[in-house]
Amino acid sequence: MLNCLIIDDEPLAQEILSGYLNESGLARLAGTFSNAFEAQQFLKNNTADVLFLDIEMPEMNGIDFLKSLSNPPITVFTTAFRNYAFEGFELGVIDFLLKPISRDRFLLALEKISEFLTLKTESAGLEANRDSPDFIFVKSGVQKIKLYFKEVSHIQGLKDYAIIHTIDQRIVIKGSVKFMQGLFPASHFIRVHRSFIVAKDKIKWIETNRIIIGEHQIPIGRNYKTELEKKIQGDRSPF
Repeated sequence: MLNCLIIDDEPLAQEILSGYLNESGLARLAGTFSNAFEAQQFLKNNTADVLFLDIEMPEMNGIDFLKSLSNPPITVFTTAFRNYAFEGFELGVIDFLLKPISRDRFLLALEKISEFLTLKTESAGLEANRDSPDFIFVKSGVQKIKLYFKEVSHIQGLKDYAIIHTIDQRIVIKGSVKFMQGLFPASHFIRVHRSFIVAKDKIKWIETNRIIIGEHQIPIGRNYKTELEKKIQGDRSPF
């Protein structure tokens, strides 16, 4: 069962999230804090699996608090402000819950976390195929599964792991986005953010600060915009 912390300066928000956690059967509440400093002190001597973290708090906001942790737990932002979503991606948060948070949406976040942890346990790594440019092997448990590059839509970095998204599955692999970038062919995959690599042929459309691939909205990092524009324009694609 997941050990969770709620960090929020609003008593009503604490009460609602605590109730959802207790009803879920998937997690237990290990602590509730009204400010980031209290949570910092707790984490010096204790561990947690998940943080449900508000952003707009007095003295130290949630973003600065998360940046202060050398090895942060899996984090879900809980906020009334939609404009923090891209900063969440920058920090590797797993989900973003917009207040007022419904029970169903909260449970969906818990299920997403449980799925990630299960895949992380089962998956052990990647083995590059040096003889063919078409695929790599994904190691899951005792099996090595052939994964064709054409099936991959994008790759998301999350702490020390990467999530490979295909048409019909997600595979969690131990390794950084930089490591993944070295395995996937540069002619077909573009690094668009410190936490994201995308397949050019899976891009649905590009907006100013994001890429749409299916139902996924992927942020474009400021340091990657120029390179993205060069590769897209040189590809003779409609983008």
